[in-house]
Amino acid sequence: MHVSPSEELRHALRHQNDDELLDNQTAQRDKRRIAEEFRQQLTFGAPSNGDEAALRQLAAQIHSGQLTVKVYLRHPLHAKLYLLFTPQFPNNPVTGFLGSSNLTLAGLSKQGELNVDVLEHDACNKLAAWFDDRWNDRWCVDISKELATIIDESWAGERLLPPYHVYLKMAYHLAQEARAGLTEFRIPAIFNGTLFDFQTAAVKIAAHHLNKRGGVLIGDVVGLGKSMMATALAKVFEDDYHTETLVICPKNLVPMWEDYVHRYRLHAKVLSLSRVLNELPEKTRRYRLVLIDESHNLRNKDGKRWKVIREYIERNESLTVLLSATPYNKTYLDLSAQLGLFLNEDADIGIRPEHLLKDLGGEHEFIRRHQCGVRTLAAFEKSDIPDDWRELMRLYMVRRTRGFIMQHYAQQDEHGKYLLFADGRKSYFPKRVPKSLGFAIDETNPEDPYARFYSNTVVGTINDLLLPRYGLGNYIAPKPKTPPTPQQNKIIDGLSRAGTRLMGFAAPTCSSDWKVPGLPSSCPSSGTSCATSSSYTPSRTGWTFRWAPRARNCWTLATTTKTRTGYLPMRKATRKLTPPAATGCAPKPTTALAPPKPMQPTAAH
Repeated sequence: MHVSPSEELRHALRHQNDDELLDNQTAQRDKRRIAEEFRQQLTFGAPSNGDEAALRQLAAQIHSGQLTVKVYLRHPLHAKLYLLFTPQFPNNPVTGFLGSSNLTLAGLSKQGELNVDVLEHDACNKLAAWFDDRWNDRWCVDISKELATIIDESWAGERLLPPYHVYLKMAYHLAQEARAGLTEFRIPAIFNGTLFDFQTAAVKIAAHHLNKRGGVLIGDVVGLGKSMMATALAKVFEDDYHTETLVICPKNLVPMWEDYVHRYRLHAKVLSLSRVLNELPEKTRRYRLVLIDESHNLRNKDGKRWKVIREYIERNESLTVLLSATPYNKTYLDLSAQLGLFLNEDADIGIRPEHLLKDLGGEHEFIRRHQCGVRTLAAFEKSDIPDDWRELMRLYMVRRTRGFIMQHYAQQDEHGKYLLFADGRKSYFPKRVPKSLGFAIDETNPEDPYARFYSNTVVGTINDLLLPRYGLGNYIAPKPKTPPTPQQNKIIDGLSRAGTRLMGFAAPTCSSDWKVPGLPSSCPSSGTSCATSSSYTPSRTGWTFRWAPRARNCWTLATTTKTRTGYLPMRKATRKLTPPAATGCAPKPTTALAPPKPMQPTAAH
């Protein structure tokens, strides 16, 4: 232990001696302090199996009495003495080692220490007497029991932990950032009585992410108040960091955001997404916080709007708040594009796609294949493993479902679960109760419209249709004369190969206006398109007929074909369909067109 010269002088000139400075209370306090330091040391680093085995052996030796550990408290003991007693060797019963090596990892293996062995009998006996004097001193306190207990209670202990305790430990660490956000920020007073508890928690957690990483995505499901939470989040940063906010949203949401800005006295500008190409590059001053509503509209990195907004955020070093109930649509690149609005692809984000690295065989193989850093957004773009993206979005997204809110925030009475407003009103969660609606189908009645839906004429006509649209991938030439470009390869990879066996959808069109009994009377009979659409699902057949206007004198019939004997293969409507005769508006006669010949694979289409 190093002591400064001034401390040595102060110690030498004091009037009290060492015995008067020590008492039992001081000795016990020092003993507990040293034991706690040992407990803290066990939490350092990543333990190995060898560490666990060594600590268990140490605890076992202490419990059996083979090892005793004492701490000398009278004064700092700088000497290092190791004595080995070997009575089975009369010529050399005691061997001493004297030098500078502490009984620590650094002292024994890491540092340049110097030691000498002592073999002379008289010298060894004097060293043993010196050791015994201090070992038996009043202020040499036994600490063996405390050390063994600490080992037994640590990760190296022999006892098995209950799974629930392991779960709590994991949850505690996984929720570390959420807990930090809940205590780090406060909600502005203007929102008192406005936000529910779950909204308040989301704002605080999002504020932590935004402050720490420069961006956050609020992805709560529809109807949980994302816009209100984002307004409160912007107000938090305005109060704490004096930021001003630029709100970018679809045109139809501009009035709502302007109302929020006025109502909560937010220093902000609301800009329609359709105007960003004209406004952002030159006409918009710096805003330190950019709030983008419906951010899933910006999932295409090649889009002009994405590039303009990305350049504005990068140029002004703006914090970014994204709002979307559906941030993920087709691929994980949708998430990457939205995060890329405020994250550089090659920036170190602190985590790696661990599952992808494991599948590839390590970090070096990943770098060899993809030539990018492993702790970057670009690295995650190479992964299609859900667990990798789950770990990434945990750092940037706040998302809760209705089920989560009902489980953790809702109250319950005899009428169901509800949320309580500040004024005492209750907002109940609706109960979804499925009901079965049945109706009779008379197959013997030629006037029954539903019976005709699965008549042999209709089923046979639909069954003869071809659907090359859903199997374009089957027409790719195996060896085209001109190899496709990288952009064409992306299109080819996305082509469907379902072929003519596709079930579940068909789009036959008829040039005549006709009406089937049981369908809405709004179906056109005079050539004027109707603005409504309907859907009927006869439960016995499993057919679904959806009617929607396609163009003047053109209607779409979409079916899910399930007959009395099973499912039918569906194909794309390559010829016009003449419906069966029906009461009401009779169909105009049409000419059936012959199906086209199969396409010949001559090039990469």
